[in-house]
Amino acid sequence: MRFAWDPNDMRAEYDFDYSTAVRGKYYRRLLKKGANVVVLEPDVAKAFRSSAAVNEALRSLIKVARAASGKAEASAPLTRKRRALAAG
Repeated sequence: MRFAWDPNDMRAEYDFDYSTAVRGKYYRRLLKKGANVVVLEPDVAKAFRSSAAVNEALRSLIKVARAASGKAEASAPLTRKRRALAAG
């Protein structure tokens, strides 16, 4: 059953005074530390339980991509050598 949300029904400890809010308070700190914020599409976000899981999957993908590109680069010279040996 869904309940209707009433902003006046919040607990006192959650009361926030927006008149004291500072826009972009942590913006420069994030830029300095090199943080990147990426918004995932809902179907992709459902596949991961946390940001750590996303990072782990991306690191695995990077590792596989580097290994695959390294194999392609390493096999190219061998193919040329084989062609040269076959041509005689």
